[in-house]
Amino acid sequence: MPLQNRVTPTGDIVADPHRGIFTGNRGIIHDPATKTLLKKRWSSPAWITCVCEFRGWRRKVMGGRSWTELFFLDEATAFAAGHRPCFFCRRDDANRFRAAWQQGNGVKEILARDMDKVLHSERLDGAKKRLHPLPVRSRDLPDGAMVQAGAESFLVLQGRALQWSMAGYRKADHAIDNAMLLTPPSTLRAISAGYRPVLHGSAV
Repeated sequence: MPLQNRVTPTGDIVADPHRGIFTGNRGIIHDPATKTLLKKRWSSPAWITCVCEFRGWRRKVMGGRSWTELFFLDEATAFAAGHRPCFFCRRDDANRFRAAWQQGNGVKEILARDMDKVLHSERLDGAKKRLHPLPVRSRDLPDGAMVQAGAESFLVLQGRALQWSMAGYRKADHAIDNAMLLTPPSTLRAISAGYRPVLHGSAV
C-alpha cells in the first residue's frame, strides 16, 4: 500500500506508487506510528526539493519524528507546487537558482528565508493552491513552467503543452484554454532568467 507522500503540481499530497526523481519536504507533517499525514500540509515555510540519494545516507520513509519525505515527478512539478532547491544536498543548484531568482526578480543578496517568505505568499491562497494569471501566452512561457487548465496540469516545453501524470508526461490531446499559472511568479522569473529545471525523461 503506497504512502501518502507524492506531490502533484497543485501541491496536493496523494498516495501513489510512483516515486519520481526528487524528494523534499515541508517540515514534519506525519505521524510516525501510523505513517499517515497529519491534517496540516506544511509546518515550515521552507518547502525544499532534495536529491533522492546523498552521501549514501538512507532514511526510513515516515519512520521517525524528522521531516516528512515527499516525492516529485521532477523539478518542474516541485516548482509548480511551490518548492525550491535545497541548500544542503543541492547546494550548487540552489545557488544557481538563487542567482537566477535575484536576477529575474531584480533583488540582490537575498537569503533563503527571504525567498521562502515570497514563495509562501505565492504558493497558497489560504489552505489552497494559489493560481496566477499568465504573464504571456502559455506557449511563450519558458521551458519548465507549469499551468493548470480545468482539472489538468501541463508542462510547457518549447512552446508545446505536455499533460502531467504521476508516471510522466504525454502530449496534450486538446488545446489549453483559460489556463492559469501554477509555477509561482518569482520562480517563473528565475526560470526566465536562466535557471533550467530538471525534467522527467518523458518530457520530450
